[in-house]
Amino acid sequence: MAQRVKLSTIAEALGLSTATVSLALRDSPLVAEVTRERIKEQARASGYIYNRRAASLRTSRSGIVGVCVHDVMNPFYGEILKAIEAELDRQRQTFILCNHYDQVAKQRSFVETMLQLGADGLIMSPAIGTPIEDLSLAEDNDMPLTLVAREMEGVEVPAFRGDDRFGMRLAVEHLLSRGHRRIAMVGGTDATSTGRDRAEGWRRALEDAGIEIHPQWRISGPRDRHSGFDATERFLAIAERPTAIVCFSDLVALGMMYGLARAGLRPGRDVAIVGYDDIDEAAIATPPLTTVSNGQSEVGRRAARALMARLRGEPAGGSELITPVLKVRQSSDFKCEE
Repeated sequence: MAQRVKLSTIAEALGLSTATVSLALRDSPLVAEVTRERIKEQARASGYIYNRRAASLRTSRSGIVGVCVHDVMNPFYGEILKAIEAELDRQRQTFILCNHYDQVAKQRSFVETMLQLGADGLIMSPAIGTPIEDLSLAEDNDMPLTLVAREMEGVEVPAFRGDDRFGMRLAVEHLLSRGHRRIAMVGGTDATSTGRDRAEGWRRALEDAGIEIHPQWRISGPRDRHSGFDATERFLAIAERPTAIVCFSDLVALGMMYGLARAGLRPGRDVAIVGYDDIDEAAIATPPLTTVSNGQSEVGRRAARALMARLRGEPAGGSELITPVLKVRQSSDFKCEE
């Protein structure tokens, strides 16, 4: 029954024009707020369901945006997604989510599905190994694209992420100020722009301080709690073990704090440790985790706004780096006086 209710049915019941009803249901400012609410109430009472397919034929817009990230269970991406969702809600856009888990084939299938559904645009954090052709597939078929968290060389689309080189430099310089000279970096991979930039920030900060970097200090790979926990064994096996650690992410840092505690070491007392991302859990960890706030909410917000600007045919600008902020807490209390 709900599908047979038409705009004209609502218009007749209220003594209004069909055009006014249509504008009101699309939240047009051309219709007074009191009238809009009266029309919406009548629509709900009559069981009217907005026909998105019919509207897309009239406007060439589906009102759908695809969002594809590594894994929304990672709080880093969860915070980005929350900001994207809030901005798209404000623009009356619906989004469809995909976790690609760095599986290129899964990501490609999602892009193809969005094209088949006639999605208006796409927001992505590209999977490791994504070929340029997979992103061109969207752009070449009139589905504008913006990137979050990760960039890809050779892809000329707006990209939004934290300034990872600068942020990791903040973390290392904080530890240097506390007397540490042997500082390890745990986690991340050179296969992503994020991993490369954070490692480069760590490396340059140590080099600028005149510190020779030992290869054992760089433990690449870990990106979650479990792998951070497992990496503790490799860290503890380093000859002349570092007195401090910077981690690719808060998840890696939290995992390492568990591993250090299991080995009888007290994070913040026996080893200084700094995370990255400032997820909610960081402030309530034991001890509270010193970390770098990477502006995830601003990344998501700006990416969504840029996509909507592109859909309106407006300039969306180029890539933007959000300036990180160091949050000092107790996990880095340990001072080195060697």
